[in-house]
Amino acid sequence: MYTFKELVQIFAEKFTVSHFPQYPATLYDPCDYFLTLGGKRIRPVMCLMGNELFNDISPDAYPVATAIELFHNFTLIHDDIMDAASLRRGMVTVHKKYGSNTAILSGDVMLLRSYDYLNEINSLHLKSILALFNKTAKEVCEGQQLDMDFEQQEAVSLDDYIKMITLKTSVLLAASLEMGAILGGASEGSCRHLYEFGKNLGIAFQIQDDYLDAFGDPKKFGKEVGGDIRQNKKTFLLIHALSVASPQQKDKLLKIMETNPPDKVEQVLAIFKEYQVDIWANQLKATYLEIAMKHLEDIAVISARKKPLMELADFLIQRDY
Repeated sequence: MYTFKELVQIFAEKFTVSHFPQYPATLYDPCDYFLTLGGKRIRPVMCLMGNELFNDISPDAYPVATAIELFHNFTLIHDDIMDAASLRRGMVTVHKKYGSNTAILSGDVMLLRSYDYLNEINSLHLKSILALFNKTAKEVCEGQQLDMDFEQQEAVSLDDYIKMITLKTSVLLAASLEMGAILGGASEGSCRHLYEFGKNLGIAFQIQDDYLDAFGDPKKFGKEVGGDIRQNKKTFLLIHALSVASPQQKDKLLKIMETNPPDKVEQVLAIFKEYQVDIWANQLKATYLEIAMKHLEDIAVISARKKPLMELADFLIQRDY
């Protein structure tokens, strides 16, 4: 069996090909440009890992993994437009480089290209894979819309935030694993447990992401901490702080968010630490990780085959960048 790092390398070699025609270059060059920006390739590799959990990696797993990665990149191109982001992975975003109209079309054609890859697989599994892929794609769009809706809401509950994160982030991780499992001939019960493993791991992954943005080491994190605080993003940390702070400190926190003082990040972090938001976040992360690992434990394969997924979970949750 392969480790996560080995599969990242194997997938990268297969993915580094031309996915688009040359004409019109004004449409397809932005797609090629965006794919050269790289990325962790976590989702397609999770598809390969879900497949190898039950069998040797199927040839069909690679086009499905490619479809997943193209879909993910489509969402990022459109997310950057909606967020008015100027940089992605340290490089100029597609809409800034080529214009918003072209970025929309390039994202659309990247999504459509993913279906070409899905259509390459054996017809035995095509219906199941398409059903899960389409269900997940719709849920990711729902999550993105909820995320935008939350920007206009004064208060967001923790339950609502977790639902949004589940749709926007976790379901694609979960579905990537399950699609691999389907290709590997897994039982319905094993597919369900693997999906729940991925979903809960995804929530823990987002908690860690929120935590690092506030409390990470800038040298390891690779960017200046406090970005979410500057943008008034409703993260796990902010939602919890607003729910547990005293009326006076809650008012202070809301005023800081409204007035954006020069030391905004420092002031917000001081309130977070006063209410031990960092400790709470780590405890919540551990709760979702425990749920994820219980589902992995319940999958009916020998423990040795689960080791790469256990290592992946540890990497995603313990990472400091």
